[in-house]
Amino acid sequence: MSKNESVALDTAEFLLQIKAIKLDKDHPFTWSSGIISPIYCDNRKILAYPKVRTFVRQEFARLIAEEYGSIDLIAGVATGAIAIGALVAQELGLPFAYVRSSKKEHGLTNQIEGVVESGQSVVVIEDLVSTGKSSLAAVTALREAGCNVKGMVAIFTYGLNAAAENFKKENCSLHTLTDYNSLISLAQQKNYIKESDKQSLISWRENPEAWGK
Repeated sequence: MSKNESVALDTAEFLLQIKAIKLDKDHPFTWSSGIISPIYCDNRKILAYPKVRTFVRQEFARLIAEEYGSIDLIAGVATGAIAIGALVAQELGLPFAYVRSSKKEHGLTNQIEGVVESGQSVVVIEDLVSTGKSSLAAVTALREAGCNVKGMVAIFTYGLNAAAENFKKENCSLHTLTDYNSLISLAQQKNYIKESDKQSLISWRENPEAWGK
């Protein structure tokens, strides 16, 4: 098993243990996009658990160093990735900024908060990726500010086809600590779900818009 595969399983187990991931096909969740889902992810819970928080911070730092090498800035996507992004920037000894989904409607009307300079190389941190649209809005804002966005790292991705297409369209690489397949496999192995639950979760990922209708 490779290092990244091991990290993916360890991260998935942490998320299940602290109930950052909820799996319930009988009482599904409704996302803000309107998608009905048997899975819900709230990675902000990580901040309440020092052991998990430290693990994520250190593995993000390792992943960024391995995949992107030397960079000038860490940028977090508001609001979910602000805290963990700042922790990773501290770990790497780098400046930190964060990016809102859109410009503020008052004050300085900033979309990017912090000190960002044209020409800086940046890695964007996200807590989770669904379709990727809101995540990539941050990438667009940084590019418009003159930054060289090397790519994005996230704690978890649902692995939706729409996300893969959106990241490809925007020419942005994505690396994650764990993913949907790792999570579902581990959840069954550790008896968080049954085989019938696993099949339902797989069918949801294949066609989330149609699932549950």
